Amino acid sequence: MKVILRADITNVGRQGKIKDVAAGFARNFLLPKKLAMEATPQNLKIWEREKVKLEKQREEIIANATAIKEKIEKVSFSTKVKVGENGKIFGSITANHIAKLFAQEGFTVNKHDILLPAPIKEVGKQTITIRLHPEVLAKVEVDIIEEKQKN
Repeated sequence: MKVILRADITNVGRQGKIKDVAAGFARNFLLPKKLAMEATPQNLKIWEREKVKLEKQREEIIANATAIKEKIEKVSFSTKVKVGENGKIFGSITANHIAKLFAQEGFTVNKHDILLPAPIKEVGKQTITIRLHPEVLAKVEVDIIEEKQKN
């Protein structure tokens, strides 16, 4: 089924593109959520009228994401973890842990937008990429600190 995308959809396409997607995906997900509309001649005319308004909204969203990126990159994040004798962390630090760490500093970040190639298992500074928007990625340093045990 051919659809006109009304929003950027990860792994599908950008706003305004005409894509051929599975009929079930379109009927059950894209169309009910108003993320796309069927690519008919009438809808193409409607899309041309909406395009300017949606492009302005898109630019505002990107500007807001860029402003958040600048703020989040200035903050230093650190967390204490328990470490074994060999210097390895007990367990690991996942995107969920990092999202909670950002929440403590006042930033709302979805754990799915934290791009970790693998869970963190070592102490030290780690650079983490956060997707604030499909076009705006922030690089943040998180310092993983060994928690000193009391004797």
